[in-house]
Amino acid sequence: MKTETIEEFYTRLAPDYSSAPAYKPKQFNVQQRNYNCGTSVTAYNRRDFYKISFIIGEGTLYYANKGLKVDRPALMFSNPMIPYSWEPSSENQSGYFCLFTESFIHTESHHTSVLASPLFKVGSEPVFFLDEKQQERVNSIFESMMQEIDTEYLHKTELLRSYVHLLIHEALKMQPAKNYFKHTNASSRITNLFLELLERQFPIDTPQHYLSLKTPNDFALKLSLHVNYLNRAVKQITGKTTGLHIAERIIAEAKALLKHTDWNVAEIANCLGFEYPAYFNNFFKKHTLITPKSFRSE
Repeated sequence: MKTETIEEFYTRLAPDYSSAPAYKPKQFNVQQRNYNCGTSVTAYNRRDFYKISFIIGEGTLYYANKGLKVDRPALMFSNPMIPYSWEPSSENQSGYFCLFTESFIHTESHHTSVLASPLFKVGSEPVFFLDEKQQERVNSIFESMMQEIDTEYLHKTELLRSYVHLLIHEALKMQPAKNYFKHTNASSRITNLFLELLERQFPIDTPQHYLSLKTPNDFALKLSLHVNYLNRAVKQITGKTTGLHIAERIIAEAKALLKHTDWNVAEIANCLGFEYPAYFNNFFKKHTLITPKSFRSE
């Protein structure tokens, strides 16, 4: 699954922004939704930026392993970890959206990351339907952003960052949408989230791309679960251990890299999370009964 970068977003939908004056921050942008939404369907991809959308218009949001019909004004939060797409079903698509990178929010003077917010956690419910008063407040915040981004105010970035946090706090005071299609039980939901996190790390595109989640404990921490609870849920639903799922997916990726790239074995071992090539050789041979070099030569 492809991940769209913020630069690709600007190239695709706002080509003039890449050459905008220096006083426009490149790691943040705010626009009206009718600038690029129209009736087009967005691709089901991950993005490498965060996005907050004030949606006026009907459509269906496909988000991770869920689907949600949006038929009234809503506030939506998306993050780089979860793939999503928007399929509009009405011609009227208006409102606003802002997008920003993690570095825009997380600065030396501002240590609280948006990742710490429940709105951006894996497994969270990211859509909030708005009543009339909530619409007025959210609309006002976005209008302030639109006005501010074109100014040359010295502390504009800090002010825009504050507006983002205002949107987050507005959502935290609301109740999230509850009419998702949900899994039948907790074990099923946890297993799907685990498998989603696992698959999201692939494919590996460059030797500089490293796996961040390599052990059952890594996944448990990401999902805010005890590792034993995660292991029980995954084994109950799939019949396989968490560790076996991880190993099988790493082996599948290793085979693809050996077959379709000219990277040497050390580079492949490194990007798959092995400190030394010998560790990777032993791991690969344990699961396939041949060495990486033998697999490549065959």
